[in-house]
Amino acid sequence: MRFSLTRATGAALLALLASACSAVSAGQSQQPGLDGTAWVLSSLPGRTPLAGTAVTLQFAGARVSGSDGCNRFSGGYTPGKNGLQVGQLASTQMACPPDVMEQARAVTSALAESRSYRVTGDTLELLGEDGKARATFKAQSTQLAGTQWTATGINNGRAAVAGLVAGSSVTLEFGADGRASGSAGCNRYTTSYEAARDTLKFGTAAATRMMCAAPGVMEQEQAFLNALATVTTARMEGDRLELRTADGALAASFRRAGSD
Repeated sequence: MRFSLTRATGAALLALLASACSAVSAGQSQQPGLDGTAWVLSSLPGRTPLAGTAVTLQFAGARVSGSDGCNRFSGGYTPGKNGLQVGQLASTQMACPPDVMEQARAVTSALAESRSYRVTGDTLELLGEDGKARATFKAQSTQLAGTQWTATGINNGRAAVAGLVAGSSVTLEFGADGRASGSAGCNRYTTSYEAARDTLKFGTAAATRMMCAAPGVMEQEQAFLNALATVTTARMEGDRLELRTADGALAASFRRAGSD
């Protein structure tokens, strides 16, 4: 009886150990979820991204969105244990140079062919049915704190976004203390900001009171400060930042400082 009990106990222990090992193995092979992550393309099979283009992916809930380097796209995807299947994507219809359009088609194909993914450190690989990488991305932080930007377009308050006055520069810097500051083109300004995921709200801006004689600079400055007050969302993609109003209108666009 004692021998039988010992054998039974040993068998039970072995079964428990095997089960624990299987659980650990399964846990190790399971990839982290993609919800709430953002990525920038680093390579496609046989090619690197074209200079001056930003190919991006953002995952939120069961939705994926981003830019193929020419047009913006969005659609649903099916998440799961290491699984990733992108559904039909809706896209804008801008025309870009032929090489950019070719790259955009390659990105779209990579998304359509993806069936799983692998995350290693700050790298995301989209894998096809054969387990080979269809596209490789690097993680992008969506935190605004500590970033610096130079404006490329400002809503003029007349339902249009205009480029900057020649020779002028409008900047925006997000501090880690919840304060934003920069040059409005003539005067320095400072304001508070609140950012959470893709939402962004600025407080009332305070600015110095210099007068600049260059034509259009003072009008541009006022348009910029007015635009900041209307911002409700922010979208960062690669070296580009777009600030938009509650109805989706573009308030101001930026490029990351030093990315020229």
